[in-house]
Amino acid sequence: MSNQVLEPQRASRLAQARDILRAESAALAAVAERLDGAFQRVVDCIANCAGRLAVSGVGKSADVAQKIVGTLNSTGTRAYLLEATRALHGDLGMVHPDDAALVLSHSGESEEVIRLIGPLREFTSALLAITGNARGTLARSADAAIVYGPVDEACPLLLAPSTSTTVMMALGDAIAFVLSQMRGFTALDFARVHPAGSLGRKLATVSACMRKGADLRVARAVESVRAIFARSRHQGRRTGAIMLLDDDGRLVGLFTDSDLARLFERRADDALDRPIGEVMTRSPITIRPEARMEEAVAIFAGRKISEVPVIDEERRPVGLLDITDVIGLLPAEARREVDEPRTDRIAA
Repeated sequence: MSNQVLEPQRASRLAQARDILRAESAALAAVAERLDGAFQRVVDCIANCAGRLAVSGVGKSADVAQKIVGTLNSTGTRAYLLEATRALHGDLGMVHPDDAALVLSHSGESEEVIRLIGPLREFTSALLAITGNARGTLARSADAAIVYGPVDEACPLLLAPSTSTTVMMALGDAIAFVLSQMRGFTALDFARVHPAGSLGRKLATVSACMRKGADLRVARAVESVRAIFARSRHQGRRTGAIMLLDDDGRLVGLFTDSDLARLFERRADDALDRPIGEVMTRSPITIRPEARMEEAVAIFAGRKISEVPVIDEERRPVGLLDITDVIGLLPAEARREVDEPRTDRIAA
């Protein structure tokens, strides 16, 4: 098929995709206007629930329920998936009397959902719903139901769940985020439940991510360069920086492997047997252990340095952050510059 034929087809497909997105966007705007006091009743019921929230559905609604469960759990509301078919075949056993149930069904008449209504009323403290049908069995049976009303599926056949599932997912986000604000859920709370993700790491404290103990290289500033580097092999994760201390154990400077290489480049052999304090970087940029990692990331990206000592209130080193510890958190431009970081360290 020639390019002359393909180009109009590509344009047509692009126009169709845009129409689908516009249709779903328009449906969300319409649903936002339809929200009423039922939304608040559902939110209040979940907020007052002594147990967890069981989110249930069947088919595509169950897939949406799983996403809503993830959003709730990550923003301060304990929840779990109760897929309708599996619930009818034994998974009801996971439900506690203190739990509330939120059931998703566009029609409110799905066979599995209808069969689940009775057991859920018996097993839970409250039956809640998200549905498009105000007259459906689900809406009429629920203690509180968010009825988003009629929507046209974006599917060209008007059959495959599309707009309706988008609306359900957005309503799930609305419920989760309103609840998180009601609970006073903070960025620190978010970090606690996202310890492995990049977002969680940015919100984590420096003390949770810094190198410490055997991973640190520490020496006294009065020692010679040769004596420090001639010591037994470093144990733990290698870092390119030596933190240098005064006689009271306070940080006074930093010396890196790159600094050593520059001494060799300048043929400054005599400096190797003199105190390292004479060639160290004095008053290096530092950070406190209780600071957030996002602050550390800003230092690395803005100053273009490779190591940041972590010190306590008395300037005693308690840890160190290396550029390799935060590389995944840096902006793309800063990551590209990591291979050639600036060697100067401006005093904070």
